[in-house]
Amino acid sequence: MSLFGSLYDATGIPVAIWSTLFAAGLLIATGLIVRARIASSDGGVIPDEGLSVRNVMEILVEFLAGLAEDNMGPKWKTYFPWVATIFVFILVSNMIGLVPGIDGATSYADTTWAWAIISFVLHQFVGIKEHGWSYVNHFLGPSLYDLKVGDKTYHLRLLAPLYAPIELVSHLSRIFTLAVRLLANMFADHTVVAVWLLIVPVAVPAVFMGLGMLVAFLQAFVFSLLSMIYIGLALEEAH
Repeated sequence: MSLFGSLYDATGIPVAIWSTLFAAGLLIATGLIVRARIASSDGGVIPDEGLSVRNVMEILVEFLAGLAEDNMGPKWKTYFPWVATIFVFILVSNMIGLVPGIDGATSYADTTWAWAIISFVLHQFVGIKEHGWSYVNHFLGPSLYDLKVGDKTYHLRLLAPLYAPIELVSHLSRIFTLAVRLLANMFADHTVVAVWLLIVPVAVPAVFMGLGMLVAFLQAFVFSLLSMIYIGLALEEAH
């Protein structure tokens, strides 16, 4: 019985919610620690010595900021906090799942589908915010002919009836691929570690836990990178 399983028996609150609250609590605590260090007497200018929470967070932020600028362009700072939140939450949840007796939030479909829907809504919102309702042109295929009427130019998308359903299905499939990829990989990874802990509880599981940490980082990286790419595509003008 896991920690969150015991809490479920005691409260009736689903394990996915307990694990999500636990991951969110860790993120808030980490943020408060980093904020306290930045607000210290040296103003946070002098880095901590050795390995610290602050140093790790700074490395992650610099890494993600570089990816965001490359994939989202000049407006990356506007949407970077959203993507960074997704990355850190998923990473922490993935890591929690490697701890025996504690369930990671990303091992449950509720969590992975929720983040996939949030990512989808976010990049659709970005497209509408930046382009207005002309964002719909992203779903109508390329402009094959420009019709000039006075001072205005109208882009005629003659293949719209063909492109519209394909693009709609393509966009909606992003939810499915984000959710299922994360769920399948993390569920499989956590299951392998748990099985080896039962079979050979000494030494051998450490190898799989090491690989599990790599998988945990890669899955958070892939999820956030795809979210950045989708936002970048939404920011582009339809041609």
